[in-house]
Amino acid sequence: MVDELGADFVGVLLTPGFSRSIDPRSVGRLLEGVRARSVAVLVDESADDARRKAEALDAEVIQLHGREPPEVLEALARPGMWTLWKAVRVRTVQDVANAVDEYRGLADGILLEGWKAGVVGGGGVRLELDAPPVRELFEGDQHLILAGGLTPVNVGAVIESFGPDVADVSSGVESVAGEKDPALVRQFILAARAVRPPIGVRPAGHEASR
Repeated sequence: MVDELGADFVGVLLTPGFSRSIDPRSVGRLLEGVRARSVAVLVDESADDARRKAEALDAEVIQLHGREPPEVLEALARPGMWTLWKAVRVRTVQDVANAVDEYRGLADGILLEGWKAGVVGGGGVRLELDAPPVRELFEGDQHLILAGGLTPVNVGAVIESFGPDVADVSSGVESVAGEKDPALVRQFILAARAVRPPIGVRPAGHEASR
């Protein structure tokens, strides 16, 4: 459904134990015929397990949402088979700067979401920071993926401010927890694509995920 509505990416949570987790053994059937780029969403997996699950999905992107050490990113980067995104929950611009520095040369993109105690992704917390200093930190090769609390109502303003490369959404397009609402997905994508990003910033993609 999200593919037919025009999402650029479809994220699949392959680590067990979460409300939206999918059994890696079923992902081949799940994404059969899907044109959107597939994203393997993983939390604190070993490099071997992450590689195995990403290969099962035939993933074009691996999105790491845990506290993976640099060694895991280094091991996953070696095959050159996919793009790596590292998710971080931040409270300050300095937190963003630290993440950009820590994962420079390891992650192709940094996914930013607001900070919430005891939550590993999926917290729905918006990034409450001034946009210009955040954008300046991504003037190099690293991509900015923005997540957390995005909805069809606010995604346009957020893209206009931050100019992310990708806008990541999950609960913001659900009318019932865990079930994507076709009307909300359609509204989100239309709202995101209607925005002209800041001058010099690449247009955002739109991920309907997890």
